[in-house]
Amino acid sequence: MNQWGRDLALGFRFAFAGGREGWTRAVLTAVGVGLGVALLLLTTAIPNALAARDDRGAARTDITFSAEMPAKADDTLLVVEASTVFRGTDVRGRILEPEGPRAPLPPGVDRFPAAGEMVVSPALKRVLESGDGALLRERLPERIVGTVRQSGLVGSADLTFYRGGEGLAPYVDGGQVVRIDRYGDPNPSREKSDPVLILLILVVLVALLMPVAVFIAAAVRFGGERRDRRLAALRLVGSDGRMTRRIAAGEALAGALLGLVLGAVFFLIGRQIAGSVEVFRFSVFPDDLNPSPALALLVAMAVPAAAVLVTLLALRGVVIEPLGVVRTAKPARRRLWWRLLLPLGGLALLYPMVGQGNEDGDFNQYLVVGGVMLLLIGVTALLPWIVETVVGRLGGGGIAWQLAVRRLQLSSGTAARLVNGVAVAVAGAIALQMLFAGVDSDYTKSTGYDVSQAQMQVTSGGGVGIEDAAERLRGTEGVRRIVAHSEGWLGDRRLDPEKGASVTVGDCAALREQARLTSCRDGDVFAVPGVEYDTDTARLAVPGRTLYLDPSYAGSTPGREVAWQVPADLRKVEARRDLSGMERGGFLITPKALPEGAAQAMTGRAYIALDPSVSDARERVRNTVAALGPLVRAEDWSATEESNRFASIRTGLFVGAVCVLMLIGASLLVSQLEQLRERKKLLSALVAFGTRRRTLSLSVLWQTAIPITLGLLLASAVGLTLGAVLLRMTDTAVRVDWGSLLSMTGAAAGVVLAVTLLSLPPLLRLMRPDGLRTE
Repeated sequence: MNQWGRDLALGFRFAFAGGREGWTRAVLTAVGVGLGVALLLLTTAIPNALAARDDRGAARTDITFSAEMPAKADDTLLVVEASTVFRGTDVRGRILEPEGPRAPLPPGVDRFPAAGEMVVSPALKRVLESGDGALLRERLPERIVGTVRQSGLVGSADLTFYRGGEGLAPYVDGGQVVRIDRYGDPNPSREKSDPVLILLILVVLVALLMPVAVFIAAAVRFGGERRDRRLAALRLVGSDGRMTRRIAAGEALAGALLGLVLGAVFFLIGRQIAGSVEVFRFSVFPDDLNPSPALALLVAMAVPAAAVLVTLLALRGVVIEPLGVVRTAKPARRRLWWRLLLPLGGLALLYPMVGQGNEDGDFNQYLVVGGVMLLLIGVTALLPWIVETVVGRLGGGGIAWQLAVRRLQLSSGTAARLVNGVAVAVAGAIALQMLFAGVDSDYTKSTGYDVSQAQMQVTSGGGVGIEDAAERLRGTEGVRRIVAHSEGWLGDRRLDPEKGASVTVGDCAALREQARLTSCRDGDVFAVPGVEYDTDTARLAVPGRTLYLDPSYAGSTPGREVAWQVPADLRKVEARRDLSGMERGGFLITPKALPEGAAQAMTGRAYIALDPSVSDARERVRNTVAALGPLVRAEDWSATEESNRFASIRTGLFVGAVCVLMLIGASLLVSQLEQLRERKKLLSALVAFGTRRRTLSLSVLWQTAIPITLGLLLASAVGLTLGAVLLRMTDTAVRVDWGSLLSMTGAAAGVVLAVTLLSLPPLLRLMRPDGLRTE
């Protein structure tokens, strides 16, 4: 151990005191390792960031749709759900009316805003004060009197406001308007763990972290050829082979330790930047990105250990002699059999879980992680063999082609290492895209809305009649058509009715959206029996029978019920699916047949068709609705809705993929610059002999294009295989998402092309005859 320590320390010293070559290689290694370490630290910090977001979101919970609400007291608060959407971004909003001096303040708010005042988040304040926020400012005209602090926001880009309200008590319904005496959900519900979602999380983590590990392993081998030639001098002064390798490991250890420092610096810089950006509508505060101490310690220990191990393994096939390094001899051909064992072993680990699906218990997490890791590591093992085999068979061509092919034939392993990380990232991304696409239908369901006929819905409340709302909306720019009606409930008794049926009130055009009417005029009444789950309409639709609108059990105050007698000319009609995709049973009543006072017991709905040629039509509708009152709501329609947990995991994948893609680009650029630095004298010699710069530039492009093409082909094959196995594990039919496959390979190829173009200016500077000078 003492000998190991002395040799590693000597290598450490050579890294920084061994001249320009030594510290240049150490800095390049440190930058490459630092980028990987920064991403690893970011990954270890994500669980804490998510937990912090969830904790703050839970702490500000106010509307729980609970039937149990406290009675009015000096410590109660009335809260109205007033959220909106602005150009596709959710804006969380609440209207507050304290009922006493001890009413609970929302987290992050110092005082209650009065009527006409508003407290907003910093991000929302920036939007409202910007030129693009003019339409939103019309919707939120209150005077801003304060900002919401971090404790009341889930992320730095959270758009949140609290407005002052008054006279809200009559509208308390336990849904949109509630009474609370504290913030936070007193009875939080815990969702049952979903095996498929757990599988998605595991595969996402492995697929995103494996490329980082590959890049770090490649970074510690930067400048390997020049380092090995320098180590020959140690053999000349008496060092044996083992000692030389340990000194080389110490030099790599120095770069790795410096990389840890740079990684910490990069992470701190990135953490500050993360607080000011939003990726896929996901944002965090810098304080949230605190790596777990245990995981950070694991990274700090694993990276230097990996640097030493990778260096020792890499030097096994290199003979460092006192008079030089034996690399020019024809190397032994790489063997295929042991490289195939890795992906086959991964498949063997995953195979027992095939067909387990979502109903036969949880997946074994260790087998999932181990199987996916072996398959992805198999990419790094197979790619050098494939590159060597293919380039060994490539023949003649143009000068640029021949230069590129010959260079690849001499150092196919270096070329493979350059694209290993890209191939692993693409393989994992393809498998994940297949898995997400395959199980998407299980977590995405149709809403039933006819979005071809209507794109928005407006619900009236707070004493605002739907007729008045529809009239205002018809005058709004961008509104092409409106279908409006009111809904209520009829019971057979004033209190605690045994039988009941829904009632819909509207003009003939609106009622024709609900049922098949042969004729209709104002004053007509129709019954729609036989609809699924409606068993009482046929029994209640007896001419002369008295029914009661809005009976007390439906949530209203006793005494507000309105009596209504079934008319003698009642007609029975057949239901049809309306614009919301529902078949409505019960009674259909035209306005003239509605008894006086019944409108107050009903909820109005309007379905709006928008003119696609009018920009911001949705925002204009929301502005009109906001002017009608705080209890009138506008909602967007979509053809499908997605599980929140599934959407969160996919968002995490996209955020992680963006970070890994940035790491790919940065690491490839560093690798490319290191390769060019290694070949400085060779390039200068070629230029001195008259080789055109365009030819050399094209040869560098071919040196990148050939291995990246082979890497992407291998990644596609492994990714498709892994994706198919994961789909069979979830008991889902195997289906290839060709669009995602092409997009992922195209994105990776685009990154490589961009890196190659960025490396051309340094390449042109290196292609000078004076590069042959030496000291």
